[in-house]
Amino acid sequence: MPTPIDRALQSKNLFLGFGALVTAVAAWGIWGQDMFPSSDNPEMWTEDECRRWLGARGQTSTSEEDVEALRIRVRRAMDGGTK
Repeated sequence: MPTPIDRALQSKNLFLGFGALVTAVAAWGIWGQDMFPSSDNPEMWTEDECRRWLGARGQTSTSEEDVEALRIRVRRAMDGGTK
């Protein structure tokens, strides 16, 4: 006669739940820390991070702007300026 533990271990839902948990942990490990800039200090950001931050706030950037110009724009936007 199977016990409740035996039935739980044979359940497909338990297997799928465990698989979802492992997938979520792996996704966080791969993308979790790299999706957003790791610091609130734009001086440490790469050019791509600056462009992504500006783009998320509806400010476009041109390909001619170097990383220093982008950092200046980010700092101004963080201080409350629009440009």
